[in-house]
Amino acid sequence: MADVKISEVSSEQGLSAAQVDHQIKNGYKNTGEQSLTRSVKEILRDNTFTLFNLINVVLGALVFYTGSYKNLLFLGIAFFNTIIGIIQEIRSKRQVDKMVLLAEGKSTVIRDGAPIDIYPENIVLGDVLVLNRGDQIPVDGVVMQSKGMEVDESPITGESKTISKAVDDQLTSGTYLVGGSGKMLVTKVGAQTFVNHLSDEAKKGEDTSSILLNTINRIIKVLTYVIIPLGLILFAAKLFGGNDLNRAILGTVAAMIGMIPEGLVLLTSMTLAVSAMHLARKKTLVRDLPAIETLARVDVICLDKTGTITSGDLKFERVIPLAAGVTTADLERVIAGITYGTGDTNETANAIKAAIADPQAAVKSIVPFSSQRKWSGAAFEDGTQYVFGAPQFIFHQLDPAIKRQIQTYAQKGFRVLAVAEVTSLDAEQPLVNPQMMGLVLISDVIRPNAVNTFQYFKNQDVTIKVISGDDPTTVATVAQNAGIQNADHQIDMSTVTDKDDFEKIAVENTVFGRVTPDQKKRLISALQAQQHTVAMTGDGVNDLLALRQADCGIAMASGSESTKSIADFVLINSNFDAMIDVLNEGRRVINNIERVASMYLIKTMYSVVLSLIFVFLAMQYPFEPIQLTPITSLMVGIPSFFLALEPNFSRITNQFMRQVLIVSAPAAVCVVGYIMAIEIIGRLFGLHYEFTSTLCVLLTGAICWLALVLVSRPWNRLKIGLDLLVLAAFLAIIIFFNDIFSLVSFFDKDIWLYAVPLIATAYPLYIFMQGVITKILDRREAKRKAKRTGN
Repeated sequence: MADVKISEVSSEQGLSAAQVDHQIKNGYKNTGEQSLTRSVKEILRDNTFTLFNLINVVLGALVFYTGSYKNLLFLGIAFFNTIIGIIQEIRSKRQVDKMVLLAEGKSTVIRDGAPIDIYPENIVLGDVLVLNRGDQIPVDGVVMQSKGMEVDESPITGESKTISKAVDDQLTSGTYLVGGSGKMLVTKVGAQTFVNHLSDEAKKGEDTSSILLNTINRIIKVLTYVIIPLGLILFAAKLFGGNDLNRAILGTVAAMIGMIPEGLVLLTSMTLAVSAMHLARKKTLVRDLPAIETLARVDVICLDKTGTITSGDLKFERVIPLAAGVTTADLERVIAGITYGTGDTNETANAIKAAIADPQAAVKSIVPFSSQRKWSGAAFEDGTQYVFGAPQFIFHQLDPAIKRQIQTYAQKGFRVLAVAEVTSLDAEQPLVNPQMMGLVLISDVIRPNAVNTFQYFKNQDVTIKVISGDDPTTVATVAQNAGIQNADHQIDMSTVTDKDDFEKIAVENTVFGRVTPDQKKRLISALQAQQHTVAMTGDGVNDLLALRQADCGIAMASGSESTKSIADFVLINSNFDAMIDVLNEGRRVINNIERVASMYLIKTMYSVVLSLIFVFLAMQYPFEPIQLTPITSLMVGIPSFFLALEPNFSRITNQFMRQVLIVSAPAAVCVVGYIMAIEIIGRLFGLHYEFTSTLCVLLTGAICWLALVLVSRPWNRLKIGLDLLVLAAFLAIIIFFNDIFSLVSFFDKDIWLYAVPLIATAYPLYIFMQGVITKILDRREAKRKAKRTGN
């Protein structure tokens, strides 16, 4: 780095274009964030090299050894399942990657004496980085200029207390600027930065937990321990029980194929990926796939007023002088001097800058706005010192007349701020004897679709809580106008101490005003302690702690980089209405996987039970691999891909295993019962193996089709057409391709002599068994509830 000396870099000039090129050529360039999606190579690897695919290949090799090549058809189903999953995930990846570019924030650097915006991965060693409140620091460096810079280093230290930064102080990547502004000199980039030594947990907290994926993974884990040992035992039993080697292999392979829920894990991952793609098209970036499911289970949404209920575009209305000798012009000059002097860039500061020109006041020292203090201030060269912010945080005791005046404006929906003169200005010390000069009125606009959005969540039994730093009366008025239920239940959190019961406060109130960042986090935690699943929306650095604490964090793309970096969702258009789409996508995933999982597990359950039974019976396993192919593909595989992507926005029951068992268990019991009855009939009447196995295929197919019809509810033309189409395809195989699938001829009247009476009893028996299993599950649930309540 001989051509670029860090000590000689000017905060005003920064690096030249030639110096930047030199740094890039020598590898002194930053690296981008890890991609939210898997690479194409990873998608191909993870979908191809799975345990079940490995088992399928081994089973295929065994069938190949027998010379019965038509029984290898099951490999085709596994192949196409894998290909479909890969294609869908790659499509989803491309759409999500496009959204990442839209959501990705830029950093401002000084180069050749001018500020330019670049992506963080294009920062080089020696760059001069411009920092404003809310920015996440992307690289390590030192402070070159500081206008009251305050940094939240909680990702490193775990402590939420802000730390003031002066010139030459160290700045660490992964931390956040929560107050003030300034410039930093970049001293470390890429792998050398601290952020690259942090785990994902340090930045985002714990990964979002997926109840759905966890349940399915538990099922898969159990099957992993069952399939291979049971297959080996069955093979040994058949081989030593008198079957020839080839027949023992084919029977064992058929049993093991039946036990594998092919496509279930793949289908779940694919459905989540497709949901992420759908949301990306609707301008919502999903940073964590399981969060789609989590949000569908949310029953409380906490949100800030600004940017969610309201548009976030604040407007300066007017000032109201209250002290003798203070004019409107005096007040405007003071608030403009503080705003321009501190360099604050929050919504309030921007509204003031848009309305009042810079008075060019000579500022001696500043205290920038902080979410904790809720005021900003400046000391001027003429010896005067002023503060500007929330009245309740500037004054310990407000004059009753002024308090009523503030209340009146707040009830009209104005954000009311106070201007006061002080004798000393210290960010670390309470204000001493501030003198009221006047009030400032700021207005906000309710979003056009806010009323409809909140009505939708009300209809879905999702509770809305408004947690804001503004005056509770102002927030409550805006919330009532937006149609939020119980918005009159409000509390001023500046009156709440750390010893108060936050759980009680969180339950009894809807609007929380004058909330500090730490209080936001405690309110979220209090709701979670009462078994609520909580989502938090935010766009400012004051929402960081709460977003980390929430089960699901949602950030606005117009918000600070720090909030976007830790959120599970980023709303690209900063439009809260998009939350309806996210909620619906989550419900679609859970409800659809719940019903298709039952279809996969029918085959798994009856195969496991049959394998256990036939270990002890001196009979051939009732199926060959080829005979299971029509059932696996037509009754499960093909319909499941269509049903998994169907619109299904019903409320979540949080009873995944119960719903799956209500469909799959009675079907599996019926299949096992009918097969055992067919084997007994076959023994009694001397029926040959191909005849009995055809009967087994017909009865199993009929029961699986009944289950498919039940999980297709509520029916529509598409689903009725799908159900009829797979039934027609199944019958076509039996009529025209019976030889290929080792089935007796459709025109053999003897087969229907047995099949018709058995099939006719299938539906009533299935419904009867469903009633029995439902009662068993209800009793178990009642016992669990009684145990939990101690009754």
